[in-house]
Amino acid sequence: MKFAPLLAQFLYTYKRLDLPGIGSFLLDSSTIVEAEQIKQGKPVALEGVSFEYNSATKQSPDLIGFIAGQTGKIKALAAADLESHLELAKQFLNIGKPFMFEGIGSLAKMQAGGYSFTPGHLITDKIKDTTAKETPATISTEEPVSDYRSIFYSKKAKTNWKKPVVILLLLAGIVLAIWGGYTVYKRTTSKKSTNPGEVAKQDKTVLVPDSADILNANPVATTATPPANTPTASVTVPSGNYKFVIENATRVRALSRYKKLKGYGINIQMETTDSVNFKLFFVFPAAIADTARITDSLRKVYSPTGGRAYVEN
Repeated sequence: MKFAPLLAQFLYTYKRLDLPGIGSFLLDSSTIVEAEQIKQGKPVALEGVSFEYNSATKQSPDLIGFIAGQTGKIKALAAADLESHLELAKQFLNIGKPFMFEGIGSLAKMQAGGYSFTPGHLITDKIKDTTAKETPATISTEEPVSDYRSIFYSKKAKTNWKKPVVILLLLAGIVLAIWGGYTVYKRTTSKKSTNPGEVAKQDKTVLVPDSADILNANPVATTATPPANTPTASVTVPSGNYKFVIENATRVRALSRYKKLKGYGINIQMETTDSVNFKLFFVFPAAIADTARITDSLRKVYSPTGGRAYVEN
């Protein structure tokens, strides 16, 4: 459906056409179209039409409703179509070229400002009535009114926009459902992984960054795992394993740190020879070449600030 003839159709029907930023076309209500000229299909000069320049002209709700009713579009899209058409007209006028409004006439920009108007020819294709008739002021979007609306269109075009919108809403719902499920799963997993009791039940692995060998190996259990409140003698390390000492501390500090790490499910071990000085350590199987790297990794995670870690075999 062409957009341009709609403006002429509106002017013929309501005798006034307001175009935002341009001005108003006025049609004398006494204008009569000769029936014989219409039947012969001859060009009919449009008489009784005038133009008033006014750059402050506002958008006409009646015109938007009329365009929406004729095109089958919602009013927002009808307003966008009108704005695009008028923008094209302004571009022509600003570069000094006249712009033809089909069925109304042409406008040209004057050097002193404003626009000059030259009447055009009446659109006579498919006119069934012999005279221009007045129509009610209200605009119906349900059925085409008589008079000049029958000049251009026999049926109202319909745009099937509901189906794409439903599909988009369905896809958006699926995406939100997936995202919500992932978020809940991530939070649940995070809570489980930070629960010391669960970690203690599931795995005794000592987590040490930058040490792939330790990440995949459990600490070696020894026969002298001490309670949290009693000192123990030196621990015997199995052959092929190394004792990685992470801290030397006094009794109060050692027992507190031992109890805390044990509470996290970490298989830390402790020993003392005099009940005054204590060692906190892990026992791992390791190659000699890897002991330095493992020691450094354990120091970063478990040794106190300024402390050091070392190896005993």
